Amino acid sequence: MMAASAGSPDGQSASVTSTLSEVFGFDALRPGQSTAIEAILAGRNVLAVMPTGAGKSLCYQLPALILGGLTIVVSPLVALMRDQVAALRLNGIPAATINSDLPRHENIATWRAAQSGEVALLYLSPERLMTEPMLRALGKLDVRLLAIDEAHCISQWGPAFRPEYAALSALRDRFPGTPIIGLTATADPSTRDDIRAKVFAGDAVSVVTGFDRPNLSLSVELKQRWKQQVSAYVAERRGANGIIYCLSRRKTEEVAAMLCTQGHDALAFHAGMDASEKQRVQNRFMTDSGVVIAATVAFGMGIDKPDIRYVLHTDLPASPEAYYQEIGRAGRDGQPAETMLLYGMDDIRMRRVFIDQEDSEPDRKQRENRRLDALIAYCEAPTCRRQMLLRYFGETSDPCGNCDTCRDPVQTVDGRIEAGKILAAIHGTGQRFGAAHIVQVLRGAGNDKTARYGHENLDVFGQGADRPRQEWQGIIRQMVGSGLLEVDITGYGGLRVTAAGDALRRGEGHFRYRPDRVHRKSGSTTRATAKAAMEDLDEAGTSLLEALKALRLQLAQERGVPAYVIFSDRTLVDMAAKRPSTANEFGQVFGVGAAKLAKFAGLFLDKITQHAGN
Repeated sequence: MMAASAGSPDGQSASVTSTLSEVFGFDALRPGQSTAIEAILAGRNVLAVMPTGAGKSLCYQLPALILGGLTIVVSPLVALMRDQVAALRLNGIPAATINSDLPRHENIATWRAAQSGEVALLYLSPERLMTEPMLRALGKLDVRLLAIDEAHCISQWGPAFRPEYAALSALRDRFPGTPIIGLTATADPSTRDDIRAKVFAGDAVSVVTGFDRPNLSLSVELKQRWKQQVSAYVAERRGANGIIYCLSRRKTEEVAAMLCTQGHDALAFHAGMDASEKQRVQNRFMTDSGVVIAATVAFGMGIDKPDIRYVLHTDLPASPEAYYQEIGRAGRDGQPAETMLLYGMDDIRMRRVFIDQEDSEPDRKQRENRRLDALIAYCEAPTCRRQMLLRYFGETSDPCGNCDTCRDPVQTVDGRIEAGKILAAIHGTGQRFGAAHIVQVLRGAGNDKTARYGHENLDVFGQGADRPRQEWQGIIRQMVGSGLLEVDITGYGGLRVTAAGDALRRGEGHFRYRPDRVHRKSGSTTRATAKAAMEDLDEAGTSLLEALKALRLQLAQERGVPAYVIFSDRTLVDMAAKRPSTANEFGQVFGVGAAKLAKFAGLFLDKITQHAGN
């Protein structure tokens, strides 16, 4: 066990040791737990940021028993409260919850028990706690500690969604002198500062033990035919416990049904299900082996199943914090576990729409857009993903060897010239502007803003006119991912040059980027049409599509050009669906003009004929 904090009484440390052993059955505390516990016992506020599975709950449960009186625990989900209360009772600890899922007579009985001192820990939702009658009633009890679980919700959930989380800032005035502990596994430096300011008025001991989960393998793939990607991924892990996160309720049911037809034990879980069905599904997952849950983010917070072997995202999460929280449900037993994130440009567009439609202040929307930018940069990372994810949370590490970019390094090209232009544009504009404006400067796209700030007079203005906007944006995202640039999340999203970026400007260091992440086209209608068409192909069409892609790749390599220059994915999908047999029919395929008809009709028609004969 870590040494007691300076100034803490020896008897107090002895109480920690004996309670830890006698009640919880542990011989020693984990890193960070001792610091947090001793600070609470000394009457200090604490913000504890610890990775999933690091034992955050013990940081308030153990002091609650030593302090005596009543500890109020604020928790966001009824299911989470129910599970934690059950676990505490199994340890012989008098814990209880008052919530809307329980009959009124049970809630009344629990309250009377709390009044008479028979409850040590009382779990409440922020909505139930932050009512004037409840606050007044609790003010008459012997409240010794306030614990806010999942404290990142204070900063990251919009005020229109959970306004009572923001209202928790009033607790320090309602219970003066009572220590408060906020706990979370996911808080970047900006979020930590926000929580400290709102809940503790800046007066709190920060305990940050690190974010690395080295047993988690990190992988990302571009979303192409997502159903086939999901099917193949789960098939390779048949019999393992897994979670598949989906953006919509309908999609969870669709995925679960698809996997059941393929012989998997798969279930759907989402907020639209009734309470008894959700409980049945959760119980199956917690007790049975080899169960796959297709779920929205309504599933998982507080789930303590140690042997989840993989987490698969079929859609882009909202932020790096959300992503980290969700993949953190895998491998809590410390054994190897896998994560896979599928993402596409439609996901990015949808996330932008969600942010834009949120009923919140402009500065919050700006922060959420910057967080999304950081997650996109992670998806497009040309180097170690773990390094980039940890950097976002304020940590540094060596390449991990346990992510897809470490295990199978991707093709990259020297980007020092492009990076130099970007760095010059950022410096020249005062490190105050976001990627969109920097790209306008590079491409020489004059407008009111470039004229007003005199940016049209910069030497770099127009030096990137030879590249389309999407390419420059992709390179900038990868520079963020490589640590050459950082995004000012707390401000207006301006790009700032890091020390590594300044070194690159001086000719020190290097930068390589992934060309496969900068050539995507932006037409969402085209992508949606191609995606829908792909999913409509029959088995023969799907097989033909793979053959056509192989031919396209061969032709592209022979000519030294990217594959999309030959034909787009949408063109190949249309070709596989129509299966033309003559030059005239080939000319009717989407994206086939006269020049490509003359150059490629014979080659692709031969491939289609050959495939039909197999």
